[in-house]
Amino acid sequence: MKRWYLYPFSLGYHLVTGIRNTMYDLGIFKSTKFKTPIINVGNLSVGGSGKSPMVMYLAQYLSKHYRTGVLSRGYGRLTKGYEVTNYESNYKIVGDEAMQLFERFKNRFVIAVSEERVPGAKKVIDDMDLEVLVLDDAMQHRSIRAGFNILMTDFNDPFFKDYLLPAGDLRESRAGSKRADIIMVSKCPDELTEETKRYYISRIRPSYKQKVFFSSIGYDENVYGKDKMLPDNNLNYYDILLITGIANPKPLLEHLAKFSKRVKHLKFRDHHNFTDDDIKKILAEYKKLGEYKLILTTEKDYVRLKTFDYLREIVYYWPINVLIDKKEEFNQIILDYVRKN
Repeated sequence: MKRWYLYPFSLGYHLVTGIRNTMYDLGIFKSTKFKTPIINVGNLSVGGSGKSPMVMYLAQYLSKHYRTGVLSRGYGRLTKGYEVTNYESNYKIVGDEAMQLFERFKNRFVIAVSEERVPGAKKVIDDMDLEVLVLDDAMQHRSIRAGFNILMTDFNDPFFKDYLLPAGDLRESRAGSKRADIIMVSKCPDELTEETKRYYISRIRPSYKQKVFFSSIGYDENVYGKDKMLPDNNLNYYDILLITGIANPKPLLEHLAKFSKRVKHLKFRDHHNFTDDDIKKILAEYKKLGEYKLILTTEKDYVRLKTFDYLREIVYYWPINVLIDKKEEFNQIILDYVRKN
């Protein structure tokens, strides 16, 4: 949503962010580079652009070949400092995204959080003897210089159609895309034509060193609850209360509509910390549904909601994965970067 009446303030924001980036470009502000290969997944805008599924994809893929770690800031947690996710962790300690990764992959790769990216990266690399580190959402954290940058941009709200805060949703100008090695157009429709791809590439205007890829969301064929699962084609038998605390629930709503028309949606803000009052509201809405009913949520929200006793037995989550067009080419670029560095 564009807010044209705030455009004069965007000019000031452009000046401040532009000066900051210039300071880093000129070396006036220090940017730390590591010997260990670091891949950053970021974006230019606020809100969801598919970073978390891409981080998940990279960590899962790289861990088959290298000792791999993921470092995020641990947004929404109640603690500060450096933490490594383990079986004693919860979302209050490490944040919901780190907890989501651990719930799915356990100790297949290291998952750490630190709001200070440079000391956090140094500690997790040294302590865990990592061969590659994936950074989550560090495009604007230029104090750390990733060797490889993947810029995510939403197909439905690409950066080349957006404007700087507060008139638009960009955290820095469109020129920031030039720091990316790969630009990934995320959340694409299933039927994406070559003509549409050419249009997006023409608007992105990649340099000769940059590659543009396209990806979509792949939903699991089952939804999962505590010690149980349900095939997605059985969802049409249920009244569904959908709970979301993510930036953009639209793709999930569109996918769910393929399976059930009896959906009540309660939308909360991104990374919402559910309160007892929220749970009372959720349960009140749940009681209004028919005889056969369930609560459905995202994998990220599930790590929060399952901590409430009243919900643990009735809430399900729907896992997602990223589906990359030209996946083999993408994978090879990632492997080549790590091998050469």
